[in-house]
Amino acid sequence: MLASQQELNDIGTAIVTAAIRVHRITGPGLLESCYREALAYELSDEGLYVQQLVKVPFVYRGKPLGHAFEMDLLVENLVVVEIKSVAELHPVHMAQLLTYLKLSDLSLGYLINFNVTLLKEGLKRVVHHF
Repeated sequence: MLASQQELNDIGTAIVTAAIRVHRITGPGLLESCYREALAYELSDEGLYVQQLVKVPFVYRGKPLGHAFEMDLLVENLVVVEIKSVAELHPVHMAQLLTYLKLSDLSLGYLINFNVTLLKEGLKRVVHHF
């Protein structure tokens, strides 16, 4: 699905705003599933279409090999959100999000670690072939 840069930016702004709201209410220390549910609720409440735990097909040498991956959130069928609640983000977390973007042929994703004092410390915007 093709989306304008402005549409993607608007969705991204809504995601960041909702994530900040969730973090202000809950703080750090919860399970990833709690943050996923709360963020999905906030985004849906804003009128956005949100899917949770979206299966991503894995194709190897042209052969589908099942659904090896699961995106935490897919917003408006355009933006991937990968949620973490860890002491610190590592390169493997970024690689995970990039893999989801590549396999789903999407351009924009957010890696959000809620286990931080200030959410801006745990927020990464990832662009793939924008």
